[in-house]
Amino acid sequence: MLERQWSAAANQRNLHGRERDSDFIEIADITSFIRQRIILIITFPLLGLVGASFYIATTDPVFTARTQILIEPKIPELLQQQSGEINLSLDTSQVETQLAVIRSEKIASMVIDELGLAENATFVPSSPSIVERFERLWEMTVDALSLNEISQHQTMLTPASPAPGTAETADVSAELDITAQLSEFKRRRRVVETFAKDLSVYRLGVSYAVDITFNSLDPELAANVANATAGAFVREQLETRAAAAREGTAWLEKRIEKVRAQMNLATQMTQEFRTKHDYSVGRPLGATIVDGQVVASGEGEGGAPTGPTLEELEVTADSYRKMYESLLAAFTSSVNQQPYLIADARVITPATPPLAASHPREKLVLVLGGVAGLMAGVGLAFARHTLDRTIRTPRQIRDELGLDCIGELPPARFSGGLGQLDDVLRRPQSRFSQSLRRTQSAISLANVAHPLRCIGITSVAPGDGKSTVTSNLAALYAVSGMRTLVIDADVLHSALTKRLVHSRASAGENVDSIKGQIRSVPGLQFDLLPSPVSDPHRLITPKHMDAMIDELDSYEVIIVDLPPFTSGVHALTASSALDGVLVVVEWGKTPVDLAVELSRILQVTKTSVIGVVMTKVRSLSTRQYSRRDTEAAH
Repeated sequence: MLERQWSAAANQRNLHGRERDSDFIEIADITSFIRQRIILIITFPLLGLVGASFYIATTDPVFTARTQILIEPKIPELLQQQSGEINLSLDTSQVETQLAVIRSEKIASMVIDELGLAENATFVPSSPSIVERFERLWEMTVDALSLNEISQHQTMLTPASPAPGTAETADVSAELDITAQLSEFKRRRRVVETFAKDLSVYRLGVSYAVDITFNSLDPELAANVANATAGAFVREQLETRAAAAREGTAWLEKRIEKVRAQMNLATQMTQEFRTKHDYSVGRPLGATIVDGQVVASGEGEGGAPTGPTLEELEVTADSYRKMYESLLAAFTSSVNQQPYLIADARVITPATPPLAASHPREKLVLVLGGVAGLMAGVGLAFARHTLDRTIRTPRQIRDELGLDCIGELPPARFSGGLGQLDDVLRRPQSRFSQSLRRTQSAISLANVAHPLRCIGITSVAPGDGKSTVTSNLAALYAVSGMRTLVIDADVLHSALTKRLVHSRASAGENVDSIKGQIRSVPGLQFDLLPSPVSDPHRLITPKHMDAMIDELDSYEVIIVDLPPFTSGVHALTASSALDGVLVVVEWGKTPVDLAVELSRILQVTKTSVIGVVMTKVRSLSTRQYSRRDTEAAH
């Protein structure tokens, strides 16, 4: 179906009867497709440009400030001795961890508090989405309802005038405090979310450099936030290390104090033992030292006291003294290293206020709008062309109906109408008149092989231009010197009778005779048999049509305006009595299925079909044919 649609869109027979032999899509097919859908294809890019212009005009310029920091890798010496692959894997993880720290809410809160962004009215989202707009509208509605309920509650409490300090006053104050806290929390969260949305942190390749960018409507604010973010990250590292050092120092102080007490107690017990030279030196018999405390023990066999010896006491005291010295050395080293804490990151490129906006990119937006519109236009045109089942080209008529297209009549007016009933006389040099003359020439060529005295003209539906073609074609025959009669057999519509006959039969005329009913059309030089005569004489039947044609032997050309196909099949039975029938279809409107059915009905009734005439043709091929005719005439 696709190849047939494309071929039908481009393949057309020229004036010399040559046809294309290829059934595949070629350049001419695409060119014809563009010509037929040029308005649709052009409209969408224009709409895309209009939409892009509207977007640019309604979007505030966004400025992007960029700062750059360098993270110093510090891998343990043991890992540095491993292969480079392990170092790369560990280093990548460390850098990604640092990036996560920069994006964390802790850094965001530090920057917000440092610059006072929560109270800054200009700190708003650089590009709020439609969803965010609806969310804000919903939040505003909920807040308004909440405040309204509180106001109503206060109004109800006002007449009572509760004294200060009563329970009712306390309840109202508590509600107001909760509402204020919720509002402050929401505002804080909104500021944090805005900060996270406009902040971008990414690593430069596989290096240790990290770019920090921030988008804002104010270039100064963008630079300040970017620099503050980098500074907050470095400061956070120092604060974290300092806090860890302080916690370590505090733990060492507690541990030193405890070990010192144990050491002093052990030393005292050793000295007392040496002084008394017995096992009960100032303590209960059998007492031992456990966690710096003297604990009594039982007695040995025979009532002899049991307990540590002098050597045990000296070893215990010496152990506590060594532990104390070790902890004291560690404490001294920790205290000495605190003033020399250095962060693993440093700023290598501070942010400066940008001179030009980074968004929106006007040229890029316009190009994207035009390209998107063009793609949409071509896609829609292709879809309409593929799904279109109306007659548009002579090739389609030959493929679908098995008939030849002997004429393409363009619109005679700018509004798209087919023209007046006498356009060939009013405007003989118009495209419509020239095209109709070519149609008359094609009928004359068919007349060489088979005499065509009585010609019927029908169409698929009313409004296809059947009556206009009938009137103008009869005028051409009459102007050429041939006595011409037009029979209006379309009783239901009677377009010719209504527009050309303006008087009734006179009193002296024979109304019972067909010849007496014939009217002369002023200015058109042909005669007309009105439609009221056709119905009483039943001219739609072949028998009565033959009898009437024999009676009207004085006319050289008789053109019958037959009813359209939609009026019923019975209305076309008289076509078999004619020498030939011309089918009129409207370009881009007449359905192919109905035209095929009409062609089948004419074949069943054994009607000789001269060909098909397309009306209101908007394709540019008509101009090409006119240009060829002009060149051939010269």
